[in-house]
Amino acid sequence: MAELENQALMATENSVRGKSTMVAVNVGLIANMFLAVIKTTIGIMGHSPALLADGINSTSDVAYGLVVAIFMRLSRKPADREHPFGHSQFESIAALVVGAFVMTTAVGIFWDAINTIFDELSGQVVSSKASPITLWVALFTVGLKIGLFYYTRLIGKKQNSIAVTALAYDHRNDIFAASAALVGIALGRAGLSWVDPLAAAIVALVILRTGIQILRESASDLMDTLPEDDFERRVSAVLKDIPGILKLETVLVHRFGPYMVMNITINVDGAITVAEGDQIANEAEKRLRDSIDFLQTVHIHYHPIQ
Repeated sequence: MAELENQALMATENSVRGKSTMVAVNVGLIANMFLAVIKTTIGIMGHSPALLADGINSTSDVAYGLVVAIFMRLSRKPADREHPFGHSQFESIAALVVGAFVMTTAVGIFWDAINTIFDELSGQVVSSKASPITLWVALFTVGLKIGLFYYTRLIGKKQNSIAVTALAYDHRNDIFAASAALVGIALGRAGLSWVDPLAAAIVALVILRTGIQILRESASDLMDTLPEDDFERRVSAVLKDIPGILKLETVLVHRFGPYMVMNITINVDGAITVAEGDQIANEAEKRLRDSIDFLQTVHIHYHPIQ
């Protein structure tokens, strides 16, 4: 009965969590669609290569935002016979996609910036001053992306979603990119046109670092990286006051998106009965569920010590 109640509670939490994360993804997607159109259009009409490049960056955001939205919907599918722990790992796959797109965008921006700097300094290109409206569009982008970053990061942390957190990092990258475009446009209008691509190259390196960070975190989840020492100490602290547990032997954790499946081994007195050992294991499971968020399943094995 307790297991059925736990499954029903988990299904309810999944539904609420899924709606919250999808709202964050969809809000970011709609915002990026709007920015892609407005920045590309104004960048062309206002003669601003910086704003146009930022518009192309927003267009790539839309492309992988659609991919993330699809994966996030797939992650909400309930457990079935072939996937008894559900489909939450689609979130980690979505984060991998985000990381790959972020790194690809960074390399493209950096390469284009270096070529533009060379053209500017060699005199092969003579840039015209950008229209004043391009400054306002870049400033609006910075403000909007700051709001999206804090909102998306809040949802990502609250729902323990690596995919949504990856999107928050990308919104943060867009703040840097739009700020660089803003500075570049302003200095370009003042006659220092080479500053624009130089700022873009620096921002590209920051974006590349973020993409590597996203890939490392998502790959770590998919590769079942062992928990940190702090996590194992936390488990040990939860179990230390339970009568009958003599020692915590091993802690193994498998990630399914935001959820964890834990396999632990404890040492108990070899003189107790099987029923008494089962009672100790049940108490340990209850305390772990009450103490650790997003813990889906706990498997406890006990070894007797004579």
